[in-house]
Amino acid sequence: MEKNARIYLAGHRGLVGSALLRALQRKGHTDILTRTHAELDLRRQADVERFFEKERPEYVLLAAAHVGGIYANASYPADFICNNLQIQTNVIESARQYGVKKLLFLGSSCIYPKFAPQPMPESCLLSGPLEPTNDSYAIAKIAGIKMCQAYHRQYGFSAVSVMPTNLYGPQDNFHPENSHVLPALLRRFHEARLAQAPEVRIWGTGAALREFLHVDDMADACLYLMETYDDDEIVNIGSGEEISIADLARLIANIVGYQGKIIQDTSKPDGTPRKLLDLTKLHALGWKARISLEEGIRDTYRWYLDHEQRRG
Repeated sequence: MEKNARIYLAGHRGLVGSALLRALQRKGHTDILTRTHAELDLRRQADVERFFEKERPEYVLLAAAHVGGIYANASYPADFICNNLQIQTNVIESARQYGVKKLLFLGSSCIYPKFAPQPMPESCLLSGPLEPTNDSYAIAKIAGIKMCQAYHRQYGFSAVSVMPTNLYGPQDNFHPENSHVLPALLRRFHEARLAQAPEVRIWGTGAALREFLHVDDMADACLYLMETYDDDEIVNIGSGEEISIADLARLIANIVGYQGKIIQDTSKPDGTPRKLLDLTKLHALGWKARISLEEGIRDTYRWYLDHEQRRG
């Protein structure tokens, strides 16, 4: 992408979008289009078409999505499938219709079957049943992948679909009920330390294994693929390392400075037992993660403390 190319970044205020914005700015891109949800509701087809007709972006990074953790996905499945289908369908079709050169579609590792082979290769997509706690979100994302592939084959439309692992970092959602596991634990242990709580209860047995990637690494990988990759097959993006939820909780407690007990609430679900991406394709394309999990969590905690202070 040329430094002066017009780039539309959808979802620039979220975890993923804000990281992509930082990465674009670091690389010297000067014409970055952004719109807040209030300025442009991507669920409204006519509004999206008017935006593309007026602004004529050359490249699109589709990071806008309705996202959340296990609780939110299980509680509001209709919102997750409907909103995501509307957002991605409207943006991809308008991008194709108004001559966008290349589009990046952000998926999620939850698209893979619950009992997929580990580590999970891109080829295992649609090879088994999904994790039921987030299947509405996953089905929407799978539809987005298939839409990009169909547009690539029928129209020659250049659309790259990437599947990031569990992401975390600055601008994450730290809501006590609707956030993903890492930011939820970070907030919980921080508040427990301030309250001098004797114990912290966390969901599940703690045995589930997860892979985490700092969002700045993810953004760097996305821009790298925009420059180097033009196939319609999906690409996994991850760190290649995994950690149990119990060990993650202990690591976060140590970084935050919480010294009480950690109690596993085994009445709550673990979710998918293991999620590790096969990164053979990404590594062969020449990209590897650089930010370690401990370094990344410390960076995220600093952002959280600063954000909380400014909000207060």
